[in-house]
Order: sequence, then C-alpha cells, then structure tokens
Amino acid sequence: MIERNFNLKPFNTFGIDCFAAKFGTFKNVEELKRLLSAKDKDEETFILGGGSNILLTKDFNGLVLKNEILGTEITQENDSEIILKVGAGTIWHEFVLSCIDSNYCGVENLSLIPGSVGASPMQNIGAYGVEIKDIFHSLEAFHIESEEIHTFDNDACEFGYRESVFKRKFKNQYIILNVSYRLAKQPELKTSYGAIKTELLKHGINTPSIKDISDAVISIRQSKLPDPKILGNAGSFFKNPVVDNQIVKEIQINSPEIPAYPTVEGKSKLAAGWLIEKAGWKGIQIGQCGVHKNQALVLVNYGGAHGSQILDLSQKIINDVEVKFGITLEREVNIM
Repeated sequence: MIERNFNLKPFNTFGIDCFAAKFGTFKNVEELKRLLSAKDKDEETFILGGGSNILLTKDFNGLVLKNEILGTEITQENDSEIILKVGAGTIWHEFVLSCIDSNYCGVENLSLIPGSVGASPMQNIGAYGVEIKDIFHSLEAFHIESEEIHTFDNDACEFGYRESVFKRKFKNQYIILNVSYRLAKQPELKTSYGAIKTELLKHGINTPSIKDISDAVISIRQSKLPDPKILGNAGSFFKNPVVDNQIVKEIQINSPEIPAYPTVEGKSKLAAGWLIEKAGWKGIQIGQCGVHKNQALVLVNYGGAHGSQILDLSQKIINDVEVKFGITLEREVNIM
C-alpha cells in the first residue's frame, strides 16, 4: 500500500521533518515489484533502510520505499567458517548480537553501528580496524530498470573507504535484497586500536572473547556518540581524509600531535574529528543544530533544525578546515 504526503521524521535518525509524496514498505521482491509498478514512469525513487546515514534537506517529490526484508539463513558451513545470508532490512546491531550469541566471529568490532544490513556494503561500513569488505561474501540486488536480480561478489562491489559501486557507479539503479557474510568459527580478534585495549584492561580482561570485544566497542561508542533517540544525529558526518604525507609533515610543524595512520605508499589517513576540533568547532551550536560536545565528527539536531541548516553548518566546517589545514573534508552522510 502506498501512503501519500508521508512524514519521514520517524525514519531518519537526524529527526528531520520532511515529507515524501509517496511512501511504501516491502518485505519481499513481489511486494517491491507491485510498489514499483504503481509509480509514475519518470517518478524518482528513494530506498530507505535504517535512515541512519542520510540528511533530509527538503521534501521528496517521489516514491520512498522502506526495505523491510528480514531473515537469516546458513548457505554454507564447514569446520572453520560459516556463510550467513541476511535480509537487507535487518537492523545491523541486532545481526551483530545474534552472531556473538552463536559464536560467529568477525563482526564484533562493528557493534552498535546504526542502520540496516543493506546499508553495510553500500557504505562499506567500518570501525576499529574492521570493514565490511573483510567479511563480505556476496549480495543480491534488484535492478530497478530490468527487474532482474543480480549477484555481486567482493570484487564487483569495488569497495573503498566508505565507498562501493552502489554509492556512485550504480547509484539509484539497484535495491539490495540480502547480504551474505563469511564469518569464522574460531576468533581472530582485532584489538590493535588503543581504545579497545584500554577498555579491556579497565575491566581486567587479558584474554577477551568476541563478546568482550563487542562490549568494549559498545562502551566506547556510547561514551563518545549521542543516542539518536535522544539527540538527532547520523553518527560520523565526515570521512577521515587520506592525504599525501607531505601535507601531514606541514601540519606537524605546528601540531606534532596530529593522529596520522599510514595507508597506501606516500599517503596517510587523518582523523577528521581532530581537524574539526582543532579548528575550534567542537561543541559549537548554531541555532538548533551544532557539533557534538564529545565528538567533533558528529553533527546534531537539538530539536527543530531543518536539514538545510545542518548542511550549511557542515559547509562552514569544510570551508574552515580547508583554510586552516589545506584539507577538504568529504561528507560521509548522504544528502537528500
């Protein structure tokens, strides 16, 4: 069923009041096809997952479809690993917790990331040394124009830092139906990030389980990131920039403490949050929106902010960081 003039406020974690001309939900391919057949020929379509990585800046004069495909099934299994196919509408953190309960290893570092399973390969989500590409097996996606279901393996997704073919090359051409992950039965723990080590030691844990890692990540994220149910936000608003090492050296002249992590030869990844905080934006409030007091990467809606105001704030930050450091930040959040 298609609803008209539908308020999207409950379906985006920024809590922005914007309306869709048409709105519908689907739980399987047949329902999806029926909804698409009811739309006008040239009508724009937007697929909504968990609404945790979008900023609504205006009403949408088209059809918004919310993916509610659920379910998890084992497709392959041996003594060392298991492949799980998961419905794209599944809440990501609930999937992570179910893996931990079953002692399936590989997603524990990605605990408490908001959003849905379908968004995980689209964004190549990552945290604390793990990215989706590290555990990704394949996905099935519905091609809107041909109504065919296509399968994508790791190479076909062309994963990059918070990137995949679904964000650029095939943007708005596919609807992800399910995602399959390759998980280990024996833990290969990744605790190299100092914050995880510190959190484990704080609790006297020297030989952690995957649940210990998950609990540590949850504790760290909750201490830094506001709960979107209380304070509207979309998590990290900006990507960590990857720059030439020469730029790092130039910044280090005045700021030797800048966090820099070597990536490919001759380049390093910088902490966008550090750059924003150093530029003086941490905790700044402009009208009903601002930069979170505990984490400069997070822009927040204090209540009643328009998406365009948050977008304007992000542009001010981008401009200021570019002036002060010669680095152009890129938004991680999708602007709609």
